[in-house]
Amino acid sequence: MRHLLPLLVALPLLGAALLVAVGRRLPRIAVETTGFVVSGGTAALALVLLANSAPTMTEWVGAWPPAGRESVGILVVGDGPALGMATLASLLTLAALAYSWHYFDAPPHGHTGAFTALMLVFQGAMCGFALAGDLFNAFVFFELMSVVAYALTGYRIDEAKAVQGALTFGIVNSLGAYALLMGIALLYARTGELTMARIGHGLDATGPGGPDALVLASFVLVLTGLLVKAAAVPFHFWLPDAHAVAPTPVCMLLSGVMVELGAYGVWRVYGTVFAGPGGIPAADLTRALVTLGALTAVTGAVMCWYQRHIKRLLAYSTVAHTGLFLVGLGVLTPEADDGVALYLLGHAGVKAALFACAGALLDRFGSVDEHSLHGRGRPLRATGVMFAVGALGLAGLPPFGTALGKAVTEEAVGGPLTVVYVAASAITAGAVLRVTARVFLGLGPRPRDAEYETSGSDEEPETTGLLSRIPDTMTTVPAVLLAGALAMGVVPGFGTLVARSVGRPGPGGAHAAAHWTGHGVLLGVASTALAVALAALAVTRPDRTSAPGWAAPLRRLQSGHVGDYVAWLLVGTTVLGALALPGVLGS
Repeated sequence: MRHLLPLLVALPLLGAALLVAVGRRLPRIAVETTGFVVSGGTAALALVLLANSAPTMTEWVGAWPPAGRESVGILVVGDGPALGMATLASLLTLAALAYSWHYFDAPPHGHTGAFTALMLVFQGAMCGFALAGDLFNAFVFFELMSVVAYALTGYRIDEAKAVQGALTFGIVNSLGAYALLMGIALLYARTGELTMARIGHGLDATGPGGPDALVLASFVLVLTGLLVKAAAVPFHFWLPDAHAVAPTPVCMLLSGVMVELGAYGVWRVYGTVFAGPGGIPAADLTRALVTLGALTAVTGAVMCWYQRHIKRLLAYSTVAHTGLFLVGLGVLTPEADDGVALYLLGHAGVKAALFACAGALLDRFGSVDEHSLHGRGRPLRATGVMFAVGALGLAGLPPFGTALGKAVTEEAVGGPLTVVYVAASAITAGAVLRVTARVFLGLGPRPRDAEYETSGSDEEPETTGLLSRIPDTMTTVPAVLLAGALAMGVVPGFGTLVARSVGRPGPGGAHAAAHWTGHGVLLGVASTALAVALAALAVTRPDRTSAPGWAAPLRRLQSGHVGDYVAWLLVGTTVLGALALPGVLGS
């Protein structure tokens, strides 16, 4: 089975090449069918390989295995986490292609297969990043992901806002990639290796006394690149701007899997490269990830609450939940890893479904402004129900998969950090419930506009004209995604299966069993009740939940100027170094 691993990357890339070569000569139905078949076939293969991922499969692409102590080949790793992320990326790409079936009524003239081809390249890049066993090729797929996502974000090139959002995305993510590449170069200079496991062994052999300045610099640079992709504060500014202009199917992938791949990269690289005695001490990683994660969760939640542009609101929700993922990864326990894996899977389905619903509003009414859409969504009953269900999933209401993952993670992190989980999930879910009440039910008075807000009322639909009826694909896809997120918490033994796939046993050598607990259920119900209360207060007493003065500086940081975002990227890199510095000083 290990020989099939490279096909997870090759199949979508070959499909994209085929569409680029002959797509313009094919009718649109043939192009979209080809993309659907290729993406679906890759997803099916990923599922088969995931079912056979124990023991871990490794493959040296092109039959270039290590010769003695030297390795120059490309290593792909097929363990549970890698194949799980590849499966998630493939299934969400399939869902996005299904959602976009005849979605764009006017593809670029003479380039009928362009959008589908780009989506397939995006899928191949995400699978390649998930499977990469060496840092350089992880960087290659990291860059391919970024370039394709940049093109997809600015796909509507005739709109100035789309071009600006895409440029912001491209510049910030390119700088993150340069940081990652410089970190890889430092590690290669120290160890002469690019394979992650061999780099880890090399660091342990050359620096058993603890990390030095070179190891710290490489760690900070590599983590900077990955945290830019994960949209952690203060590297997050590109995400809301990109989501505001990207086509809805692209938003489904950006928030549903690409951001999660950044968090996965942090987990993979630290555990394989820096976790040994020659790497970064566990206490320093915990300090860095928990601090940045908590800051990300709080900032994302606050900014989510004060948005009226629905796609930006959902983007900040992604930032907040990314912070919760990082906090869970930062405590470095098998139970927390299992919880984050479950939380991540459930969040992917819920968030992709919510963006699909937002896309339906955009193409039906030509707006994603919570205020101007007040009461206009009443005819879209199915979309309104799904929006509310998605909000409950974000809140962590049992028995959603998000609730199970959140409960397991909360149990692992414990203490005051549990408050961060409850608050962030409640605030982001409350914002989505507020949108549901105002847009789809017409409840409460229409709030007063404020000068600082990005409204989303002047958005162009992603179809040739406003839709008089929402196509079945645009309602079926989010319904299936929400059903999948619900099934993750309902299917018996699913949590334990994910825990075994993560593959990091506890101190006694046994895998933790991820299951419901009374404490976790109570916290899930509490966060949901708080979300409902916040939404009700916002709808009935909008003056009491308007933005306070202290929030104005936080809102102004999202300036739209790429120079500001670059400056904050440098600040974030410095903060990372400062948080990890005690390990170097102590050694």
